[in-house]
Amino acid sequence: MKIAVQVYSVRDHISDPASLMAALAEIKRIGYDGVEFAGYYGADAAQIRETLDAVGLTAVGGHIGLDDFKPDKLEATLAFQRALGVPCVGVGGAPHSTLAECEETGKVLGHAQQVSGMPIYYHNHSEEFIPLPDGRLPIDVIGSFCTLEIDTYWSFHAGVDNAAFLRSHADNIVHLHVKDGVDGHPKALGEGNCDLDAVLDAAKDMGLEWLIVENDDPEPTGFEDIARSLAYIKSKLN
Repeated sequence: MKIAVQVYSVRDHISDPASLMAALAEIKRIGYDGVEFAGYYGADAAQIRETLDAVGLTAVGGHIGLDDFKPDKLEATLAFQRALGVPCVGVGGAPHSTLAECEETGKVLGHAQQVSGMPIYYHNHSEEFIPLPDGRLPIDVIGSFCTLEIDTYWSFHAGVDNAAFLRSHADNIVHLHVKDGVDGHPKALGEGNCDLDAVLDAAKDMGLEWLIVENDDPEPTGFEDIARSLAYIKSKLN
């Protein structure tokens, strides 16, 4: 498996296109193979793709807004993503508090997936594992329309058995966020209490090409944090 990082983890180093390009170069220097974006800081797709190719990174996906997948913006969204060369793209979260919200979110993403011909995914937090009044989980309702990217710390924080959940949903999961934390506070990998060994074992069984590292609250800086996480995950995979 190859290792990517969610660029949100190093957002403290980025403010404009130039600093985004510099951050991509530093991510590669640290040792990552790919990136998942969370915003583009005003850079155009051609500029980003040129930098990715120059430094040797692969764009594995990105988090953009639900509105970007609605019919009036979908063509422009897909043109940008195809110029980046991503195999899939999704949202970092969207309305999911009620059954109606879950269905609407899922239908928007599902329609985009059908039109684009590539996986369009939904990324969870903990709340998507709180049952709806009918007993179903929001993550399952949304996932009945589109593909999923499971953030394995937020699922763990919600009390989910990651090994069982990942294996039972393997056919509909396109990416995993490998994340650690304590009591709902994200940490670098190996510095929390998430069931990372179980996650990595399941990921191997699922045959995933990529694992994506993320930390919402990096310490002391984003680059230092993701370097520690990369060293940890490589020690587990080697």
